[in-house]
Amino acid sequence: MLRQVAATLRLDVARPTTVVLQIAAAEQPGLVESMTLQVDGTPVRPRALAGPHGTRLHVVDAPAGQFDATYTADLTGSAPPLPADEAELLTYLRPSRYCESDTLGPTARAEFAGLTGVDLLAAVSSWVGTRLSYVPGSSGPTDGAVRTLLARQGVCRDYAHLVVALLRALDVPARLAAVYAPGLAPMDFHAVAEAHVGGGWHVVDATTLAPRGALVRIATGRDASDTAFLSVHHGLATLSHLEVSAVADTLPEDDLRVLVALA
Repeated sequence: MLRQVAATLRLDVARPTTVVLQIAAAEQPGLVESMTLQVDGTPVRPRALAGPHGTRLHVVDAPAGQFDATYTADLTGSAPPLPADEAELLTYLRPSRYCESDTLGPTARAEFAGLTGVDLLAAVSSWVGTRLSYVPGSSGPTDGAVRTLLARQGVCRDYAHLVVALLRALDVPARLAAVYAPGLAPMDFHAVAEAHVGGGWHVVDATTLAPRGALVRIATGRDASDTAFLSVHHGLATLSHLEVSAVADTLPEDDLRVLVALA
């Protein structure tokens, strides 16, 4: 499968700022990519840092001005399975800022008692998908899984946070992945959950807005606090433009009862 992804963004930097981007696809075979970063038309060189699970951060000390970033990538291969050690699995069992699994424990046990493996993932995905309404702009940047469940609406990151919290409450290691998502409409960066069952990590996307088999990993972590496509530190900058695209030459069928690993 050939997948082609791209992202362009513009920041209005009011005073010198440290810009951290997580828009590059995670390193994998068959990846051909290009990134251009400029301030007022002058190229700037980022510091490339390695994050967990293939995440790549690009850090720029940007002067005041118009900051433009363009990223494109073609992918023809699939990433090898990401191994997990015991310490990592324990990390993804704990509550985190946006995934309050301790608070949602009684709900998870009442709704999914006795389910394991693919049956549990399918049940949690269906439960979250039928109880939430996908409403763009309905949630704030500090909303977590509990608030999402009370509001009964959200966007992809809210769905993923609720899935992660419910699974962790049932002692299933779970985490959030930011992805490019061929087939997604409207197109944007996308967020999905990953659960560790059957000895490997598998995608759970309660929005069902894009086929899991075509997703491209960008960043991986405990929740959205680890996977944001942009963060700004030590200065002031405002995002004024964002455009994301992701296409595949073939969009696979997606059966929620089949385990799918994120490529």
